[in-house]
Amino acid sequence: MPAETLALLLGRWSVTREIDDHRTGEHARFDGTATIEEARAGSDLVATYDEAGVLVVADRRTPATRRLGYAARGDGSLDVRFADGRHFVDLDLRSGAWEAHHPCAPDAYLVETLVLSPTSFEERWTVRGPAKSYDALTTYERVAGHPATK
Repeated sequence: MPAETLALLLGRWSVTREIDDHRTGEHARFDGTATIEEARAGSDLVATYDEAGVLVVADRRTPATRRLGYAARGDGSLDVRFADGRHFVDLDLRSGAWEAHHPCAPDAYLVETLVLSPTSFEERWTVRGPAKSYDALTTYERVAGHPATK
């Protein structure tokens, strides 16, 4: 396992996400890429996460993006932040697995991350509450030629 979570994450990833919405009964699939790279000098972040791809729900295809920031913690873990700087979850993959909870009133998110190998990991979201009820499984595969460090 990596000495630091960031060392594992840096690079370019192929992303596949399967989403099952328990309220609507719909199944959605996202296919795209994510790039995790070191942040610009002067930022309080150590890295940024940029995801882009296509979300398919039934016969509807929609471009989709997501941006996150990572701030370092002294112990080798990360503070994952939304694009606007708000805290999302802590992330510590040094043991190969991590579970985090994110309250988003009125709903609650359980985010489980599992390192499968140095070139792949998965993230499972379980979201429950009065407004949302879905499960999402995201698989990340490192794109060849994009190692974990620069």
